[in-house]
Amino acid sequence: MSPSRVLFIIFILCCFCNRISAQNISVNSTITPTDLIQNVLINSSCIETNTVNATGNPTPNQQSYGSFTAGANFPFSSGIVLSTSPSKNAEGPFVQQNSKGVQVQGWNGDSDLNQALGINNSTQATVLEFDFVALTNSISFNYIFASNEYQNNFPCIYSDGFAFLIKEVGSSEPYKNLAVLPNSTTAVSATTVHPKINTINGSGGEPLIGCEAVNENYFNGYNTSSSPINYAGQTVVMNVSTDVVPNKKYHLKLVIADDATRQYNSAVFIEAGSFVTKINFGEDRTVANNNPVCFGENYVLDTNISSPNYTFKWFKKDASNNYVQIPGATASSYAVQTTGMYKVEATLGTTTCVSIGEITVEFSSEIPSTDTSLLQCDDDTDGITIFDLTKVANIVKNNNPQISNQGYYETLADAQSKTNPILNPQRYTNKAPNQIVFARIENTFGCSKIAQITLNISNNVIPNQAPVKTCDGDTMQDGLYQFDLATEVTPQISAGLPTGLIFTYFLTTSDAITETNQLPNIFKNTTSNSQTIYARAVNGSDCYDITPIELIVHTFDPPNFEDVTQYLCKGDEITLSVATGFSSYNWSNGSIINSTQVNSAGDYSVTVTDANGCQKTKKYKVILSEPATITGADVKDFSGTDNSVKILYTGVGNYEFSLDGTVFQDDATFTQISPGVYNAIIRDKNGCGLSNVVQIYVLDYPRFFTPNGDGYNDLWVVKNIDQMPDYTISIFDRYGKLLKQMNQNGSGWNGIFNGREMPSDDYWFTLLFVNGKNVKGHFSLKR
Repeated sequence: MSPSRVLFIIFILCCFCNRISAQNISVNSTITPTDLIQNVLINSSCIETNTVNATGNPTPNQQSYGSFTAGANFPFSSGIVLSTSPSKNAEGPFVQQNSKGVQVQGWNGDSDLNQALGINNSTQATVLEFDFVALTNSISFNYIFASNEYQNNFPCIYSDGFAFLIKEVGSSEPYKNLAVLPNSTTAVSATTVHPKINTINGSGGEPLIGCEAVNENYFNGYNTSSSPINYAGQTVVMNVSTDVVPNKKYHLKLVIADDATRQYNSAVFIEAGSFVTKINFGEDRTVANNNPVCFGENYVLDTNISSPNYTFKWFKKDASNNYVQIPGATASSYAVQTTGMYKVEATLGTTTCVSIGEITVEFSSEIPSTDTSLLQCDDDTDGITIFDLTKVANIVKNNNPQISNQGYYETLADAQSKTNPILNPQRYTNKAPNQIVFARIENTFGCSKIAQITLNISNNVIPNQAPVKTCDGDTMQDGLYQFDLATEVTPQISAGLPTGLIFTYFLTTSDAITETNQLPNIFKNTTSNSQTIYARAVNGSDCYDITPIELIVHTFDPPNFEDVTQYLCKGDEITLSVATGFSSYNWSNGSIINSTQVNSAGDYSVTVTDANGCQKTKKYKVILSEPATITGADVKDFSGTDNSVKILYTGVGNYEFSLDGTVFQDDATFTQISPGVYNAIIRDKNGCGLSNVVQIYVLDYPRFFTPNGDGYNDLWVVKNIDQMPDYTISIFDRYGKLLKQMNQNGSGWNGIFNGREMPSDDYWFTLLFVNGKNVKGHFSLKR
């Protein structure tokens, strides 16, 4: 290879290396604190500085503050860097394996930072502080916070601290920290600005618990090996801005410190020349900021510079977005008349100190409003009554849902200043007839408009009303019953009145005036028989009139009107009747007098009406009854004390039963019947007659006999069996030997078999009737 080609390649490589290096910031750690403030940070003839000091890393030649220059990849082309490690360590790229940082024992923290952040353990503090005097009312500068604690889950737990502390020189007041999130007092740090951090495993497998994102919109991102600075992550460009008093001396202390671990260092980068004074008009007055200037408001932009050594120029942007000087506007303030972007330039004498203030001003639309009136009723004609001012809440704001009601006031001045509102606008007592009160309404920006409400008294009159009457229609005749006010009362009151009136009802005139405790449409009176309520007629939001109306409840509870049951004997006729003296009678069978004849069973009723038109109904249940017909009997005999008889019958009626015609019972079944002959009969309880008589036989056999010839119990015989159908009785000894057989012609067994007396013992028998009934049993023979 020729020497010239070798030199060319070396040249190309050098250019490439320089290009790579040029992407990283370059730090000058030998610059003096005074140069950092007066030649790097501040580039304004409107600011005077003095008493510049700096402290930091005590290690020789390892200064922790310095200036920096940067290439295109860093937001600031140059500026100041303050670090918790040697400032040269801020130069990129980011090297993660070395990110644990520098720990310098004996490098202490800062007590002012501790107090400002509410901590007590800062270490390795770097401080750059100075006094300054501004010639205008505001200062500002730009910065970025960067930290190696933007790794793992550290931002969930740890953060180095920094602050920009300001206070008036000589003041005993505490420092104010300017390094806070916008519109808050939250200090910027790794724990207050970071994205969502997921839980991960540490090097030993232990879980490193993550956390949710906090103010993520202020986090610029994580850095890589190609980053221009040697920190793991950084914020977006942040701005510090604060008001100051012109020509007063302030002390500004820029401080950053490590936490107690002295690990994972951090730095703050401040843009060169960004520390400037400006005229602060506050935030833009725009719809987007929710604070436009109210329609009709006299809005003045004031520089708050009173020195006669200043000259002022005011500008407004034109349609081409260029500032155009406003002719004749040379004062320290300017009254804005129209929407636009405004700028002022304040020049101090013949110096190069020019302070600039800019603001965008928008005017909100005019709030539409309507003056209106309220027409209220007066219960005693003195012109003083109670008004519900909120009834016109929508009217005064033209039913615009974007407009809100902000109170009612007795004077215009109170409404404009929003003081002394009427405390209970729903129950406001006017002070004089035709009084005017004032409603304040506001748009979403807090702009206001005042509407007038005239309080008038209605002179309409509803004629006196006849009572509304009804009858007590429930079972308890206590004079309390419900009224359907809409169908029973309103039609009467509204007759002859203008159409469109709405009626509501109340117990008292006070309630009617204030429209409180409105009665339900279905209203049950609370005072027996007679109660006066009050009808309020309204037309829209206006009261037409209030009138009393008497509700009368008639009771009607004639005696002996309970439901009854009566019996009708078959083929007969009975009379149903109620008392005389009622206005009308209406029987269910068509009769219209106080009685009626009926000859068939069924349900009957009569409705009677009294002089008040109230009705009462009596119900009758007519039940058919007739003599019963005995059709037979179920006889259980040969059972000793368990003998029973059940009389079988047909017929409709309420019956009682007898086996002897003398003693009757309600049950057709008779128990514990002794053997014998009975004459069964049934009697109708309702007097409709007796049934036919049926003879019933109840049989049983003796359980023992004593054939000893004494003439008593010498024969074993079944009593009355001779009156039964044909039968055969067979008697056996215990071995089943037939000893005796008898029929209707037999007189009984005397205990003799083949001329021989049978011994005392138990004997068995079988009784077989011709109809197939079979009875078996045993008895004892005793001698």
